[in-house]
Amino acid sequence: MKKLILIILILTTLSFDTFKEDAFDIGEYFKFRIHYGIVNAGYATLEIKDATINNKKVFHAVGKGYTTGMSKFFFKVEDLYESYFDKQTGEPYRYVRKIDEGGYTKNQEGFFNQSENRVLVKDYKRKTEKTIVLTDNVQDIISSFYYLRNHPNIDKLKSGDAITIDMFFDEEITKFKLKYIGRQDITTKFGTVSTMVFKPLVQTGRVFKEKESVTLWITDDDNKVPVRIKADLAVGSLKADLDEYKGLKNPFKVKK
Repeated sequence: MKKLILIILILTTLSFDTFKEDAFDIGEYFKFRIHYGIVNAGYATLEIKDATINNKKVFHAVGKGYTTGMSKFFFKVEDLYESYFDKQTGEPYRYVRKIDEGGYTKNQEGFFNQSENRVLVKDYKRKTEKTIVLTDNVQDIISSFYYLRNHPNIDKLKSGDAITIDMFFDEEITKFKLKYIGRQDITTKFGTVSTMVFKPLVQTGRVFKEKESVTLWITDDDNKVPVRIKADLAVGSLKADLDEYKGLKNPFKVKK
């Protein structure tokens, strides 16, 4: 379930033409509190650091998800996702996925060759290697979040507009479609925040009740920060709220 939340958090903004370094910088940190019904199930965090790959300075983003309290007792989750991506283009160079979800584990690392549209996936648990052909401008799960936030054209969307993006995840390219609903002021622990509302079109069945079961709220400012997520599941409901932040490049706007 933490994997689901992390994916949704990363896909809360949209992209169009160019990468522009204006929405974030080194030191940005988010922490989200996750509820399953009335139960505080756990937390998810996203942080961006500085790193060097092949003598080139790059962004190093780290995403974590973990259960707490009784939730940890019934279903222990410890997820780690990392991405190293270009500061100018946003193209990913490398990703790390190390997860433990109730005993289901993965330990993988991917190395992108953007010029050849390929990624080498090393599976340390299975001790295998696989090269996979990619589409143009594909992102990994973590780099997507930062790449997509940097597109000011998101403010030009009209209600009902939908955008499909490509993301490499679980050794395949996932097409994720997002529909823009409109703007809304919501109450958060930080005060009243102006937001843009989206609904990702998800697959119905074992996890979700309907195609539009998930609703996302992101700040209607230069940061484009996800502040709330709600999901109606086949069994129960899930909610994630921004609980802590620091290092934002732009002011976090709160209404009185």
